[in-house]
Amino acid sequence: MPDHDLLRRWAADTWRSFEAMTDPVSGLPTDSIGVSLDPDTRSGYTSPTNIGGLLWCTVAARDLGFVDPEVCRDGLGRLLATLHRMEVHGESGMFYNWYDDRTGALMHRMPDGGTIHPFLSSVDNGWLAAGLMVVAAAEPALADEVHAVLDRMDFGVFHDAAAGDEGPGGRLSGGFWVVDPGADTRPVSFVDGKAPVFHTRHHYDLLDSEPRIASYVGIAHGQVPPEHYASLETPLRHYRGRDVVPTFGGSMFEALMPTIFVPEAEWAPDTWGVNQARTVALQREYAMDEKAYGYWGFSPSACPGDGYSVFGVPPIAWEADGYPSERDGEVVVTPHASAMALMVEPDEAADNLARIESDLGAYGPGGFIDSVDTLTGRHAGRHLSLDQSMVLGALANVLADDCLRRWFCTPEVEAVLRPVVAARTMPLT
Repeated sequence: MPDHDLLRRWAADTWRSFEAMTDPVSGLPTDSIGVSLDPDTRSGYTSPTNIGGLLWCTVAARDLGFVDPEVCRDGLGRLLATLHRMEVHGESGMFYNWYDDRTGALMHRMPDGGTIHPFLSSVDNGWLAAGLMVVAAAEPALADEVHAVLDRMDFGVFHDAAAGDEGPGGRLSGGFWVVDPGADTRPVSFVDGKAPVFHTRHHYDLLDSEPRIASYVGIAHGQVPPEHYASLETPLRHYRGRDVVPTFGGSMFEALMPTIFVPEAEWAPDTWGVNQARTVALQREYAMDEKAYGYWGFSPSACPGDGYSVFGVPPIAWEADGYPSERDGEVVVTPHASAMALMVEPDEAADNLARIESDLGAYGPGGFIDSVDTLTGRHAGRHLSLDQSMVLGALANVLADDCLRRWFCTPEVEAVLRPVVAARTMPLT
């Protein structure tokens, strides 16, 4: 197993980035911050996913002994109080995509002046709900405040029962606008008695993709039928002598982020267990053996220098070309991909992360920098709240006996989800 002290140092430094990203008044996390952790480098906005990540990472920090339990409760209470005040879609209780990280006000323009058409994302709300479920179980004193937010969230608003070709389970919409954004939308309501909204034309069809967190939350709360999970598509890719059920773009985020909360490989060792082991191994072999990059771990991230882009391993992607591993002549690895791989290949992932830190220098006072070019060592210069939440979430599970999985999968949740996950077949050979 990897060196325990090394993993704890990475986890403690990652938590330091969250302390710097969190507004002391609103309790909300910013979307990103510079590697210096200077408050002036905060992005000025946040999202439901970022908020969910801070919720579960605060519990993780408590379980790892980085924060006192009373300090943990105070921080969570401050954040929950802000959530209560934030504007949501009244009929579903869902949160919009962007809010001011200092006040919690709904944003209609980005800090750079760009116009925002407020959107409600199924997957982003799934991550927020996951964080709320963790806090409700981990901090019983705050359970009432959590449920005042969580219980009004109805994931049925995203569930299109008529979509899909694999049976009666339906599909989740990408999300919706309340006001027509002037794009190609589908004005419809998926819940009887609720007003139509402007849904995206696309649905989430693949099983092995990050939107399954919204599926898990919806099924656990009786808002989405279990048949939905059973009917999601599991196509195959064959690479380096093995079949693998692909993600859309071939990225680690799509494959592994939901397993921070749901022990899929334990509940379904012959399906999820096999597929997650192959996904990680093939990411590593693609980079180390086929491409000789020297480092591995591909997932959407901040780009070295500036911007944000998608990265992955094309041979294990369902999309025709997949997400690229190279961009503009740079080979871009992101530490959060290898951090999540600690839950699958702990020794190999820890070695990769240690070399990213020591050889490439992609590390600062707040832990791993979001991405780095393996050829030149040029890095992104910032931390993304989303990606840091994956790093700390995975480290907490490895160091603290699957703490986030235990908090999310209460006996009541496990009783609903485990049979659904265990019964799911995959055409692996």
